[in-house]
Amino acid sequence: MENTKMKEKLRKNDFVEIEYTGKIKDTGQIFDTNVEKEAKKLNLNTKIKPLTICLGENMILSAIDDFLVGKEVGKSYTLTLPPEKAFGERKRELIKIMPLSVFRGQNITPKAGMMFSFDGLLGKISAVSGGRVIVDFNNPVAGKKVVYELKIKRKIKEMKEKVKALMLVFFKKEFPFDIKEKKLILKSKPEEKKFIQLFKEKFKEILGLDLEVKEKKNVE
Repeated sequence: MENTKMKEKLRKNDFVEIEYTGKIKDTGQIFDTNVEKEAKKLNLNTKIKPLTICLGENMILSAIDDFLVGKEVGKSYTLTLPPEKAFGERKRELIKIMPLSVFRGQNITPKAGMMFSFDGLLGKISAVSGGRVIVDFNNPVAGKKVVYELKIKRKIKEMKEKVKALMLVFFKKEFPFDIKEKKLILKSKPEEKKFIQLFKEKFKEILGLDLEVKEKKNVE
């Protein structure tokens, strides 16, 4: 007898756990992944784990976000993106010439290929010539067609797990918390309270919970 059980499909505002690998289409070079076996090829030392996102909340590349809506839980997909839907075209204005003295003042000897953060922007040194250093602030994958291999691991339904996922997205860390009826009570250090409250409307919009922040001294 044919199995007529309906496959679970994703909708906007669903929380979903995914694995992904991003490759440059022309070369097959991996530039981003959270799949352990692929990460080993890049010699990544960071702990690899599935990514949890809320669809429609810009927690991932918007083209991937849109693509996942309507897809089935448990399945794998391949998505090819042109530069304009991936990381944009390369821009000449993002290639800067900087004086060598800027680096020497920091006791750094610049060499081609080095990556540095300048005022929050990540730049790659393209060349060093005379007293000048050419730095490219374009995304390394800008101007390239990319391919994403995506696996939808599971749909997350438990509220506490959703709260933890949002905390990692918004705060890059987890805080102790309780959920009482429609209220999310989050405990933080006094100096963190004001920053956390900036996301009060987001928690309400996404989870339907009213955020209350309680100060707790000596919270690690």
